[in-house]
Amino acid sequence: MLKINNLTKRFGGLAAVNNVSIEFEANKINAIIGPNGAGKSTFFNLVAGAMAPTEGSIEYQGMDITGMACDRIARLGIARTFQTTSLFDESTVLDNLIVGHRLRTQSRLWDVIINSKRLRDEEKKCRSRAQEVLDFVGLSHIGHRITADISQEEKKRVAFALALATDPELVLLDEPAGGINPEETENLASLIRKMVEHGVTVCLIEHKMDMIMNLADKIMVLDHGEKIAEGTPEQIRSNPVVIEAYLGSDDDAAA
Repeated sequence: MLKINNLTKRFGGLAAVNNVSIEFEANKINAIIGPNGAGKSTFFNLVAGAMAPTEGSIEYQGMDITGMACDRIARLGIARTFQTTSLFDESTVLDNLIVGHRLRTQSRLWDVIINSKRLRDEEKKCRSRAQEVLDFVGLSHIGHRITADISQEEKKRVAFALALATDPELVLLDEPAGGINPEETENLASLIRKMVEHGVTVCLIEHKMDMIMNLADKIMVLDHGEKIAEGTPEQIRSNPVVIEAYLGSDDDAAA
């Protein structure tokens, strides 16, 4: 589904992502791990179109999307969540999700002015899709509530639902389990599995290793912007290069 070739992003003399190549298969859970500052979120920014790479290419389902604007990439079927959940806090949960499906509508300012039939029909579709994804993430009972009043774990689920409201085929989840307790983490892991079972490919960044090792089909490890390993959870768990990147070498410990 996603093929990355020699992807590089430089900021002045710093390479935040350096010559990374990787392939992610459809209908799988793919994970990216690495120490803080390893370039993980920058990698997501490049794939989602938030910034253009310095070098390299990104192919999505055989199409070159390198440097393509983020709205076009979203319409092609790539959605993203962020480390910090950012929602419209003064709106209801359902209204937040209605916004997500606007990506798939055609109404413009003139439709609003004249209250056109197209606008009315699309509003119904957006509301219906919002309710569907709300049911999917298990939050149909809070659709009427103001978003500022719901829990952090519920906001995480709303962020998942907002991504799903865009009708994606690939979802990039940036630290989805950050700031929630172990039981809530397992519930989110179950939701991620459910997404894949319903045909959505997932790529996630996460620091909670237990969650990743029990969830991912494939893991890529970044360190200082470079890919240092890829493989199954079993391969990554026993990889000495990965262990050194996380724990430091014996020489580092002695120093």
